[in-house]
Amino acid sequence: MAATVLVVEDEKEIRELLRRYLERAGYGVLTTGSGAEAVRLLGEHGIDLTLLDLGLPDVDGDEVLREARAHGRVPVVVLTARSTVEDRIHGLRLGADDYVTKPFSPTEVVLRVGAVLQRVGGTATGAAPVPSSYGEGRLRIDEARHEAVLDGCYLELTPTEWGLLTALASVPGRVFSRYELVNRVRGYEFAGYERTIDSHVKNLRHKLGADGPGLVETVLSVGYRLGWARDP
Repeated sequence: MAATVLVVEDEKEIRELLRRYLERAGYGVLTTGSGAEAVRLLGEHGIDLTLLDLGLPDVDGDEVLREARAHGRVPVVVLTARSTVEDRIHGLRLGADDYVTKPFSPTEVVLRVGAVLQRVGGTATGAAPVPSSYGEGRLRIDEARHEAVLDGCYLELTPTEWGLLTALASVPGRVFSRYELVNRVRGYEFAGYERTIDSHVKNLRHKLGADGPGLVETVLSVGYRLGWARDP
């Protein structure tokens, strides 16, 4: 049975980004931008882990953390822009099981969720995603193993290149704007980062060889899309 993760984050784009990545990894996901709603959900649902932003608009994140620990000691991974050592120590002393500082990679967050669930002895972990293939089997992407294979050769991709490829492959043919790709790959919008996506796309195409331009297609003035269809 898949674990259920409660995402408590007041920024809708980040909340939805995490939901997509967690669901893709096989987790059940509940989301809210309200601390008060989070406390209610913790009391009414079988939550296996909470991803908690401390900077909530209505209820102090510290209070939600205490409530999570009170409800059957639900493990908590804190998401926060507070990056000082003192802030991290404060959260850990309140009972946080892990601490992720914004900006973060959504892939990293999913991995941390799995690690915390294993560490606390939870049996309900996310189901491993099924490997996908594209272009009649020429490209295979295995997110569980973090592997991409083109024509039988493993691709050595940087974290950003991997994020770009998996984002585009999530919906082949769909055009993703640079802004969307920044948020999917980096998990949080960087000032000035949006245009650097072009450089990462160039590097990714280079590693894809002669198929690069056809695999990662440019849609002028809009963004990029995966040019190969997913195999049935």
